Amino acid sequence: MVATIRLTTAQALIKFLNQQYLSVDGKEHPFVEGIFHIYGHGNVLGIGEALEEDAGHLKTFMGKNEQGMAHAAIAFSKQSLRKKIYALSSSAGPGSANMITAAGTALANQIPVLFLPADTFATRQPDPVLQQIEQESSIAISTNDAFKAVSRYWDRVQRPEQLMSALIRAFEVMTNPATMGPATICLPQDVEGEAYDYPVEFFQKRVHYINRTVPTKREMEGSVERIKNSRQPVIVVGGGCKYSEAREELIHISERHDIPLVETHAGKSTVEWQFKNNLGGLGILGTSAANKVVKEADLIIGIGTRYTDFTTSSKTLFNLEKSQFLNINISRMQAYKLDAFQVVGDAKATLKELAPLLEGYKANYGTQLEELKREWLDERTRLANVQFKRKDFVPEIDGHFSQETLNEYANVLQTELTQTEVFVALNESLNEDAIVVSAAGSLPGDMQRLWNPVVPNTYHLEYGYSCMGYEIAGALGARLAEPDKEVYAFVGDGSFLMLHSELVTAIQYNKKINIILFDNSGFGCINNLQMGNGCANQGTEFRTAAGTILNIDYAKVAEGYGAKTYKISNLDELRLAIEDAKKQPNSTLIEIKVLPKTMSDGYEGSWWNVGLSEVSKQESINKAFQNKQEAMKQAKGY
Repeated sequence: MVATIRLTTAQALIKFLNQQYLSVDGKEHPFVEGIFHIYGHGNVLGIGEALEEDAGHLKTFMGKNEQGMAHAAIAFSKQSLRKKIYALSSSAGPGSANMITAAGTALANQIPVLFLPADTFATRQPDPVLQQIEQESSIAISTNDAFKAVSRYWDRVQRPEQLMSALIRAFEVMTNPATMGPATICLPQDVEGEAYDYPVEFFQKRVHYINRTVPTKREMEGSVERIKNSRQPVIVVGGGCKYSEAREELIHISERHDIPLVETHAGKSTVEWQFKNNLGGLGILGTSAANKVVKEADLIIGIGTRYTDFTTSSKTLFNLEKSQFLNINISRMQAYKLDAFQVVGDAKATLKELAPLLEGYKANYGTQLEELKREWLDERTRLANVQFKRKDFVPEIDGHFSQETLNEYANVLQTELTQTEVFVALNESLNEDAIVVSAAGSLPGDMQRLWNPVVPNTYHLEYGYSCMGYEIAGALGARLAEPDKEVYAFVGDGSFLMLHSELVTAIQYNKKINIILFDNSGFGCINNLQMGNGCANQGTEFRTAAGTILNIDYAKVAEGYGAKTYKISNLDELRLAIEDAKKQPNSTLIEIKVLPKTMSDGYEGSWWNVGLSEVSKQESINKAFQNKQEAMKQAKGY
């Protein structure tokens, strides 16, 4: 007779989460670290009761915004190299809907997170219940059906016994490197409290093994042939390299065979910037060194990359008349991109197998890599010393403000600081092992180009979805993953206004984070896009109806929450604030007023394909559209 234990669905869920383990390279540890929750109807009497009764080893945190707490969970998993996760519990209706944006963020970045949104009644007897939507087409549809588009696995548990198959399938997906991403299990509020006699063996310790997939003989032979036949290969270091922990293998192959490394946002800090062949980020936000070497390459070796438009400059960065592609990826779908020779395998394991087979090969670069890197570092030094002038100051970006408008910003914000000089000063002032977190706006460009990580896995940028509002919640998640390191959220004023609720969570639970807030009174990145493509400047600056620039005291906002705050007007004050913030036991916010149009701009190969009006009364827009048509002739159509 099978031994059973009578539990509610919610109690069984929590008991199961406590028994999930992950084994990587022979090292075993619990996979589920804890659970974030915001209680409401639909989960407080189900999952809430189960956690109160017996949470086991699970850490619990009360979030302040469902999207925010979910972004914290994503950042925790990302910083943990996808080896640990948090689960997320929300109330039915809008509480669940608030997490959909975060689920999209997790899916785009291929980050495992377990979403547990409460749902309407499985019995349908009280329908329509509070916050339930109704569709004429089907009474079975609820808010949570929207998770289907942004989940790697989706299920709805309508009977207690369905929980078993749903959880096993969800964890298979979340622990498979080829399918990693968010899993959503919707929990009708009546089912959460219903009891069932669960088999005891369902709650026994379950170990999920991550095996390092090795390519076939055919794939290895094809890779060796293509590399040895190339004269100027380039390795694109994607996020898969970081999650695979392939740093040593990348350095070995690059150094031994003189193959340059260029980085995606997700791959940056897999290998520290000091490594001689690391030329930095490529693409729209890339360095001049990386983009130049990629444009001349005859073989692009993409390792663990999705080849997003920012990485490929909308597929115009490569010299398609001479370049071939060799893709190494754990995902067969990703390996197929750009009509590449496909190698399906783990980055670290594949490079280990590849290394001895390349013996005797050397790329034909001579001193070019050293010269390109030196040229870029000189350019970085120049950007670090760009200072505002009230006369004859010409910003570097395309579509800049007039001198009069820039002077107006300087007067209202009471600053003459440029964004690039602040960035480099920060890079020089933070601890080498500090973790920097960012996500959207103009900051990713300066981070990709100007930030030089000295310690691996200290650069944390969410750019798979470029989700504004991720930054502060992400810093909390990174801090939970790295409790002994200082963590900094680099956030623009636009993103801060969208979502900063988890600063309160960080203060509540004494999980110190530091917020570096760049305030240029507007959505500066989109203003650049707007003006750089011939459009008028409208709808992207923070101005009153009377036309006055807003000067918001963000430090006062954070101070009201209980954070230690600083207001910066020059670099000396910035350096002093950074040093003082390191000594603080509590969360901090450093408010820096920076002038718009003082971020770095694109270098060779930095074109971006965006939707433009084909017909316009404005000649500037017609010209921009013509330029787009010319650029698209270089793009590869698949």
